[in-house]
Amino acid sequence: MSHGSAAAPPDRPGISRQGRRVLIPTIITLVALLFLGAIFTGVWTDRLWFASIDYGSVYSTLLSTRVLLFLVFGVLFAAIVLVNIWLAYRARPKMTGPQRQNDPVARYRDALEPLKKPAMLALGVLLVIFAGSSSAGQWRTFLLWRNATEFGQDDQTFGVDLSFFMFDYPFLRFLTAFGFAVLIVAGIAVAFVHYVYGGISLSSKSQRVSRAAQVHLSIIVGLFMLLKAFAYWLDRFGFAIDSSNLVTGITYTDANARIPSKNILMVVALICALLFFANAIWQNWLLPGISLALLVLTSVLIGGIWPAIMQSFQVNPSEPDKEAPYLEKNITATRDAYGIDTVEKESYNARTSLTPQQLTETAESRVSTRLLDPTLVSPAFEQLQQVRGYYTVPGTLDVDRYQLEGQENPQDIVIAARELNLDGLPPNQRNWANDHTVYTHGYGVIAARGNQRGSQGEPVWVEKDIPPTGELDIETAPRIYFGENSPSYSIVGRPEGDAPIEVDIPRGNGANPSTDESDTEDVTQNTYDGDGGVTIGSTFRKLLYAVKFSEPNIILSNRVNDQSRILYDRNPRDRVAKVAPWLTIDGDPYPAVVDGRVVWILDGYTTSDSYPYSEKVSLQEATSDSRTGTGNQIALPSDQVNYMRNAVKAVVDAYDGTVDLYEWDTEDPVLQTWMKAFPDTVQPKSAISDDLLAHLRYPVDLFKVQRFMLGAYHVTDPQTFYEGGERWKIPEDPTSKGSLQPPYYLSIQRPGDDDVRYSLTSVYLPNNRQNLASFVSVNSEASDPDGFGNIQILQLGAGTTVDGPNQIANRFEADSRVSSALLPFKSAGTKVLFGNLLTLPVGDGLLYVQPVYIRRSATEGSYPVLQFVIASFGDEIGFGQSLDEALRVATGTEGTPDVSDGTEDGEVEEGSAGGGGSGGEGSGGSGGAGGAEPATLEELLQQADAEYNAAQEALQRGDLGEYQDRVNDMAGILDQIQEQYGTPAATPSPDGEG
Repeated sequence: MSHGSAAAPPDRPGISRQGRRVLIPTIITLVALLFLGAIFTGVWTDRLWFASIDYGSVYSTLLSTRVLLFLVFGVLFAAIVLVNIWLAYRARPKMTGPQRQNDPVARYRDALEPLKKPAMLALGVLLVIFAGSSSAGQWRTFLLWRNATEFGQDDQTFGVDLSFFMFDYPFLRFLTAFGFAVLIVAGIAVAFVHYVYGGISLSSKSQRVSRAAQVHLSIIVGLFMLLKAFAYWLDRFGFAIDSSNLVTGITYTDANARIPSKNILMVVALICALLFFANAIWQNWLLPGISLALLVLTSVLIGGIWPAIMQSFQVNPSEPDKEAPYLEKNITATRDAYGIDTVEKESYNARTSLTPQQLTETAESRVSTRLLDPTLVSPAFEQLQQVRGYYTVPGTLDVDRYQLEGQENPQDIVIAARELNLDGLPPNQRNWANDHTVYTHGYGVIAARGNQRGSQGEPVWVEKDIPPTGELDIETAPRIYFGENSPSYSIVGRPEGDAPIEVDIPRGNGANPSTDESDTEDVTQNTYDGDGGVTIGSTFRKLLYAVKFSEPNIILSNRVNDQSRILYDRNPRDRVAKVAPWLTIDGDPYPAVVDGRVVWILDGYTTSDSYPYSEKVSLQEATSDSRTGTGNQIALPSDQVNYMRNAVKAVVDAYDGTVDLYEWDTEDPVLQTWMKAFPDTVQPKSAISDDLLAHLRYPVDLFKVQRFMLGAYHVTDPQTFYEGGERWKIPEDPTSKGSLQPPYYLSIQRPGDDDVRYSLTSVYLPNNRQNLASFVSVNSEASDPDGFGNIQILQLGAGTTVDGPNQIANRFEADSRVSSALLPFKSAGTKVLFGNLLTLPVGDGLLYVQPVYIRRSATEGSYPVLQFVIASFGDEIGFGQSLDEALRVATGTEGTPDVSDGTEDGEVEEGSAGGGGSGGEGSGGSGGAGGAEPATLEELLQQADAEYNAAQEALQRGDLGEYQDRVNDMAGILDQIQEQYGTPAATPSPDGEG
């Protein structure tokens, strides 16, 4: 055997060392490219999106501001730290004599020496990313400071304009925090370098810190103390917006102990800074150390113990008297910050009885009372007007008002957009082509009179069917490509001459179209011809959006062509939030028909948490109630704010996605500041058309916040406010236990008003009690410039006791007449649903009205129908099939009014809904006509059942005209049954069971 050379090791499976050297950088490079590619895709597609709706300047401002902040503060942070590290390295002492064995510092030094340049580069990059990213997130703070608008009102304590607290103070706080972070990181890095290179020695018995290290660290600590002195100066202003156990703002102890202590600490910190600067020359740590200890001792004694002693021994024993001036500031500032400083508060000795004459005088109020509950009628809208399974309406509908034909004043209506619901498609039809190129849009709106019901309790339509028919005049663009339930994205548009592929107007009773070819016998097709969306014809843009949505079909499908547009970010709320990220958007967008087009209307709020002395509140806590989270209504974020204005009205076109922002609060300095930052993005208030103005309303989330604050801040006397005995609470919703009762849009005639006004209303209870304390409403008629936004509180006198909502609800359910009438339905398995309990001022009193619905809960496809109305005025309860009947029973008025005149097509006026009339035109039944022998009850029930079956067959065919005729015939038969045999329990539910 030869021993001249060692045998070569056998080949081992796996990657060689040279392969690993190539693979690792390759992987790192690929990861970096993917990361940068994702950033580029997001930035470029956002640029295209903003440009497509003419808000490119907004995106340019946002992007440039963020990049500027990232670079300036990131590079500044890294530069300061790296320069200090370099200075510490340059000032390292020369190494003399042999190094000790096993010296850990020497090992660190030897390890770092060959890596110092790459390490410095890596550290610099990390610092730029860390500091730049956190600073870029402060773009709102920076833009507010950069474009600050004065309030024209000085703070009472410091004598500065309120804009200092709102715009300057937050940015100065950011700069202070940035400075502390820079000095702390630089100080740690400098100490480490001096330690590694011998400038600081923990083992030396002679000189532990070199002169260079002492100078360097003294200057850094001196700068830190100088910045600390500035922070103490800034802290004084912070007391005006900080919350204490009592209120937000400066209190007695703040004014007389904490603010003076900050002044003292500021002086001590300045002395410390000077002594540390001096230590860089004199090299004596004694005086700087003493001054630092003095600062710590002073902060404990003067900053902590002194205020605590004053609070315990001087303030607490006489707190109401000591805090009275500061409570008054808090009350004044809070009412101003939330726009409740002009609330009209009136004493209201509500009547508990109503005479027949007063009943007649309040007829107009009763006629306008909304009976349809938007939270309960959604299934009826969907079942009767869905048309196809791939359409839907939200779970909670919206209330608006329209000038209807034959009506002198605008009428309350319940309205919903008929939107697309891809989940309604059969599973075998769910594929990319159908989801994103065929089923692209909803169609029209569905609307019903708020104060009427059909002969069977169904809604009375004012807008229905596809194509839309009715009184709302949707002429221009009924299709809904942008809505609350739209798909994540749709690709629309076809070259001229190509057959359209988008499902449009359903007709007949055929099945849904297939993936590739739509059945023209069942639906018509459409090609989008609007300007909405981003053109996506080029290969580059296809690639961008394929990456954005992780969908290769965007590149591969021949349905994406040179005429294609991609529609995304389609939710109206998301669109407004994207073009105006400085606004807080109301949680309830609502559809409206304006100038023949379907649009979404939203309210945008300017908010702040820096208004001095104003009480802070969580938006989520203040706006959450029983409707939050139902349908498409969402809660506002949990941000703590103490200033809120309805600054902007936003409109999103449902067809092309156009976003228009209109200035609403022309006196809001915060809005004026944002308009400086984003010029030409908000249109003047004068640009609002008359048709749009008619549908603007007082925003519900702002009213919820104001309602929440008024529970305590309706009291303006500091002594009474401190005692807390006059505070009110929002009642629990009787129909949804555990949640607060939401405010309701109603048309009412408030005391002192000559006309019925569209209003947003609510009630209060005293703390720890259930009887009514007050009724609050706000004028929601935007076309009334003098009265819009006026909040009125009707406070019940101490000698007047009116039951609260939960007490009334309990009385309704316990009433013998109500129980007797509902018993047959409950016995038959029908679900009884109590609708929204409304409170409204009538005849110098307060009237409670609650609709009662029935629904066959065990049957798929059933929906609630309005069956009865309960009314209470004072101690009396009325129950009937119309509000007029219920109110007459409650007031003891004899007889039931005959309001059957004027009805047609099965629609029954509010005063006769479901009553003993003839049922309108088309009412059927073979008995009792022309003197013929009356039919038996069994025969009439068989006729009603036959008409119902025929109606269901017509509905399945999509023949809504025949369906309505059959329903009317069935209504006439049922009215005849009730007239002859007096059995309301025989009324069938919409699903045919009863």
